[in-house]
Amino acid sequence: MTPWNQVYDPFGNQWLSTFVASLPVIALLGMIASGKIKVHIAAVLALIVAFLVAVVAFGMPTDLAVRATILGMVTGMFPIGWIILNVIFLYRLTVEKGWFAILQQSVAGITEDRRIQLLLVAFAFGAFFEGAGGFGTPVAVTGAILIGLGFSPLAASGLSLIANTAPVAYGALGAPVQGLASVTGYDPYVLGAMIGRQLPFFSVIVPFWLIWVFAGFRGMMAIWPPIAVCGISFALAQFLISNYINPWIVDIGASLVSMAALVAFLKVWRPAQVWSSPALRGHDPSIGYGEPKPASLGAGVPGDLPKVQLGGRTASSQEILMAWVPWIILSIIVAIWGTGWFKGIVNPIFSWKYEVPGLHNMIMKVPPVEAAPKAEAAIFNFTYMSYTGTGVLFAAIISGLIMRFSPVRLVTAYFETIWVLRYSLITIAAMLALGVLTRYAGVDATLGLAFAGTGILYPFFGTLLGWLGVALTGSDTASNVLFGGLQRITSEQLGLSGILMASANSSGGVMGKMIDAQSIVVASTATGYFGQESKILRFVFWHSIVLACLVGGLVMLQAYVYPFTEMVIHPPANLAPAAH
Repeated sequence: MTPWNQVYDPFGNQWLSTFVASLPVIALLGMIASGKIKVHIAAVLALIVAFLVAVVAFGMPTDLAVRATILGMVTGMFPIGWIILNVIFLYRLTVEKGWFAILQQSVAGITEDRRIQLLLVAFAFGAFFEGAGGFGTPVAVTGAILIGLGFSPLAASGLSLIANTAPVAYGALGAPVQGLASVTGYDPYVLGAMIGRQLPFFSVIVPFWLIWVFAGFRGMMAIWPPIAVCGISFALAQFLISNYINPWIVDIGASLVSMAALVAFLKVWRPAQVWSSPALRGHDPSIGYGEPKPASLGAGVPGDLPKVQLGGRTASSQEILMAWVPWIILSIIVAIWGTGWFKGIVNPIFSWKYEVPGLHNMIMKVPPVEAAPKAEAAIFNFTYMSYTGTGVLFAAIISGLIMRFSPVRLVTAYFETIWVLRYSLITIAAMLALGVLTRYAGVDATLGLAFAGTGILYPFFGTLLGWLGVALTGSDTASNVLFGGLQRITSEQLGLSGILMASANSSGGVMGKMIDAQSIVVASTATGYFGQESKILRFVFWHSIVLACLVGGLVMLQAYVYPFTEMVIHPPANLAPAAH
């Protein structure tokens, strides 16, 4: 069988080809934003549109399109859906046993101020889970915690998404940096260092932005000292670790520094007035959502799971410690699961490498996307033991036994969780199928080439290309793999730094994380706001665009005013872990 060459301008008109290539995205976001079509149905319909565009407009052979779609669905379930399923399983166990109510009280014991709770949970704690696991884990965990703390569903969903931006480029122990290095040929330390000269600015901005969105400008300014402590401590650690140590542990180190600095600062500082409202300032359409169900604790917790009340009493120190045990176990296991040495031990034993017949190496990327024709691999690496979701499942089982659940109850609770998440899992599978199909069809590359034709403004629009890539695929790693090579080729043709623009793809991409449909579904599922994804999308959409444009502006300054590439520090290569 002869390999098929991708076509990037099927109509001989770049504008028309770009418009047709954008139809799946327009259809998906339009249906979600309308609020009239359920998100899992919208995802399936958008996948159908993408299939027609790939086959009819771009000339992709039907059998290749079918195989790419199936590969995308499986990729959606493993590892993405696998993580969400097991995180929510753990969360539901803690709710059923009443430990989550105690954890809620313990967080409130640090501070009753909702604004500072957001800093601690959504930004700092979320960054830890982004660094350790990535792939939806931080939004699932922080969204569930915030809804348990009493935040409104829209606040818990939308603010978790906004907070999960600045750490994304170093998520899953540097997986996006590793992916970027693999397609550009640049040293991952150099790329990590450059990203570390872009994102720290936004690590300072995002906490202020987060509280401004939640409490308004005055509410933000009233607690600017702890916001500054949280953001600046994270940014400094992010810069220093990425430039002087390595890009793999940036988020974990920076999040721990930020949490420690914030908690220490709260020992000597208190807000003049405690902000007690759990709702967004102004109109919050999610207030009262799901009431009067007494056990509606998010993540689709059904009514047969009792919400354990503490009866107004204060939990003992031992109870608080035990309530944190499941999350401590989760943090430790996820951190271990993400290390290169652990993957190196288990992957040779517990893995299955499947080259998709009829698709593997049967599609050719051609210039100008690649410098020379290059076959697209289609391999499903089923590294089931080293998946982050598997680590989460182990953490849930261990925690469930500590909480004295019987093995029978653990099994029945797991199947209950699968049933609760059925629509979310369908949605995630369809979203990833859309992303994989458009990549193999060359549809995404057509959109990328449109950005590449912007000339002197390319540093700005090249950054937005990364944003678009994450919005399409739901992954900064996938966006880097998709557009990293194009960024290098285009920037070199324009006389720009390839390192700068490859890094800008990742830095700009982080702002697309809050609007990708996959992340929105994870957020809505974790907060029990499923079916209201259109409200979440409308809430975060403009924040995503504005922040992405600010990143683009910074990259323009780096390209033409202050070339940071001259400062790149190259740590010893022997510090690098195994490739992700």
